[in-house]
Amino acid sequence: MSHSTRRQFVAQTAAVMAVAGGAGLPAVSAQARASAPFRPARHAQDDWFDRIPGKHRVFIDATTPNGAGEAILFANNLYVANKAGYALNDADLAIVICMRHFATPFAFNDAFWAKYGKLTGEMLKFDDPKTNQPPAINVYRSAEYGMTLPNLGSTLTDVLAKGTHLAVCDMATHFFAGEAAKATGESEDAIYKELVAAVPPNSHFVAAGVVGVNRAQERSYSLIYAG
Repeated sequence: MSHSTRRQFVAQTAAVMAVAGGAGLPAVSAQARASAPFRPARHAQDDWFDRIPGKHRVFIDATTPNGAGEAILFANNLYVANKAGYALNDADLAIVICMRHFATPFAFNDAFWAKYGKLTGEMLKFDDPKTNQPPAINVYRSAEYGMTLPNLGSTLTDVLAKGTHLAVCDMATHFFAGEAAKATGESEDAIYKELVAAVPPNSHFVAAGVVGVNRAQERSYSLIYAG
């Protein structure tokens, strides 16, 4: 091989290696990215999840009238069992009940049910077991129903006092405000504001309950489905 031929061969080989090496870099980079652990985006609207103190985080998802009562029962059971089995105090648990879909109205106070209970009860096909009529109060706030409701005597008031928070579906709240507006002829916006004011302390409106379910798990809350 002549000197000039040898020089041309070396130059061509170097060019091929450079192209091959350059083509390989993106593949290595893509593989590295694929093996990196997923980290969800954080949004300021969800930061309240991290402000609830506790050694254990639990999110209880309720979607139905019965599920709302079961969620309250489960929250109370968590407090009782963690105290009995682990000597933990109420403040050691970060518990959030999500009232979404047809459980949403049970986040609202007695004033809501006195005004819109007939409409809401008929829509949900849910009656007060004492009267067999649509509720005129939030039955899950009352201790007078005992074993006749799925909360089995535990009340929303009780678990809120222990530190439970509520995640309330804003999408469903708009829906119920709209249905009430159709039935009464009142302003939907005015009724919506009325409903926003009808939730207890420790309540947080989430864009939609399903979004709250997602964001809670991304903030390290374990999920319990109440029904």
